[in-house]
Amino acid sequence: MTGPAATYRICTEIDFAYGHRLLDYDGKCAHPHGHNARVEIELEGDRLDGADMLVDFTALKHALQDWVDEHVDHKMILRADDPLVPLLRDMNEPVYVMESNPTAETLARAVYQVAAGCGFPVSRVRFWESPTSSAEYTPKLSQ
Repeated sequence: MTGPAATYRICTEIDFAYGHRLLDYDGKCAHPHGHNARVEIELEGDRLDGADMLVDFTALKHALQDWVDEHVDHKMILRADDPLVPLLRDMNEPVYVMESNPTAETLARAVYQVAAGCGFPVSRVRFWESPTSSAEYTPKLSQ
């Protein structure tokens, strides 16, 4: 017997520290500074697996935590054309380079793309750059 259609959602959080600055921006964030970030990754689906899980939290957390640890944790996140990139690389400082400004919005999108690329049914990512400021990325799906 099948029950009514349902949607299951699970969410995990990852915390990390990073530095960045924004180019083409007139404000404090134009200067190098740091944040303690929290990322919420939400998955969604209508079916559970044989263990009655949408996705095993451990598998999700390990895949995304490994990416965060390798690419962005305690790194300077900069736009590709930032003049600091070659200077920091010459000094062997850890840098993660993006094509766009490393805003909360673009970092939410980057984490979404990583989760989706790992095959997870990710529905949204919320990126907190401080305890009171966040951005959310949810792609519009084609109808």
